[in-house]
Amino acid sequence: MARPLRPDSAGLASPSPMLTGLAPEVPPDCRLLVLGSFPSVASLQARQYYAHPRNQFWPIVGDLFGLDLMCLPYAARIEAVRQRGLGIWDVYAHCRREGSLDSAINAAVPNDLPGLVAGLPTLRLMAHNGGESARAMRLTRSLGPEVRRLPSTSPANASWSLDRKRAAWREAFVAAQLING
Repeated sequence: MARPLRPDSAGLASPSPMLTGLAPEVPPDCRLLVLGSFPSVASLQARQYYAHPRNQFWPIVGDLFGLDLMCLPYAARIEAVRQRGLGIWDVYAHCRREGSLDSAINAAVPNDLPGLVAGLPTLRLMAHNGGESARAMRLTRSLGPEVRRLPSTSPANASWSLDRKRAAWREAFVAAQLING
């Protein structure tokens, strides 16, 4: 999963600072664990998952739960999803990256997903939010619960409509028994 440094225009590796991701937001009775790749610049600055205003994570999750999560402060959003059995974390703990694009991730250090999952006896499903996160599927598939790749909620994923993303995410929520079919 670790990516090498990309060479700069002179052919030399030009490392940007090592970035540190966010702590897991995972309840002990988690049934669905959503795994992003690494927080965006906006998320790192705000210290909040999916903080970019055009990221569709919170609108999709709120719609599936029948809640207006966007009107809640971040701490209340987290509490609302945790109470419903949804956990949020990232595949990478640290990386070097200029900007927010997953394609710019270098020198990635993975989070301890096996350690986390070992302590989640009710976990039914792990869902990778997008392609970069899904690069870890070989690992997550070895951990026991069902694993799915979901369409990224990032604004960079413009090839999927909001309705199409919501439908795919709905299937995962139903499979994890967070909502009824």
